[in-house]
Amino acid sequence: MTTGEIAAHFDEVYGAKVSKDTISRITEKVAGELAEWSSRPLDALYPVIFVDAIVVKVRDGQVRNTPFYVVMGVTVNGERDILGIWAGDGQEGARFWLQVFTELKNRGVEDVLIAVCDGLKGLPEAINTTWEQTVVQQCIVHLIRNSFRYAGRQHRDAIVRSLKPVYTAPSEQAAKDRFEEFAAEWGGRYPAIVQLWKNSWAEFVPFLESDVEIRRAICTTNAIESINARYRRAVRARGTFPTRPPR
Repeated sequence: MTTGEIAAHFDEVYGAKVSKDTISRITEKVAGELAEWSSRPLDALYPVIFVDAIVVKVRDGQVRNTPFYVVMGVTVNGERDILGIWAGDGQEGARFWLQVFTELKNRGVEDVLIAVCDGLKGLPEAINTTWEQTVVQQCIVHLIRNSFRYAGRQHRDAIVRSLKPVYTAPSEQAAKDRFEEFAAEWGGRYPAIVQLWKNSWAEFVPFLESDVEIRRAICTTNAIESINARYRRAVRARGTFPTRPPR
């Protein structure tokens, strides 16, 4: 919100007249607290982290789509915590994610058990470069969406039905058996989909080792996408941000 919008909000909701200059001085003090928050020490261990990026329009000479990198961690007490938000310098990329993970490690995160992410190329390597033993779980929803890039619209519902026995299988071996059936049915028409799943298999299967409750929690990035949806609603009225934040 602009200082003018904040002043109008105070007037409408509280009947209070606050000048733009006063609001500007207050937000400058808050900015310092935000800087402290963004560099605060973190826990040594997070059982699960969710990573995703949201694209926001920023006027930086010209209006650009700027990715903002968001990491949400689940603490050992089961609480969710936004570990940080970083403004990128171009399209979403694994190289910038590596910088994000390195900063998290420098802020005290010594280990992550499971990292849930989308199918961005190079992202699993960036995670394991930072934390060697972290299990990378690819979001099933993203994997299915990526499959649609190679499928005719008229076949999408049938493909989802054929894939469901794969990602709901009781074990990895059962998933392999169901995937062979899927490949036999659709591989001739859409070999690229079969190859996509083969290439992603190592990041797809980890959640199959867990029980149903844990599977539901780690098989998608829905938890952080819900947060990003709130961010989108908050910034939609703003349209374009006048400057790019430092982080």
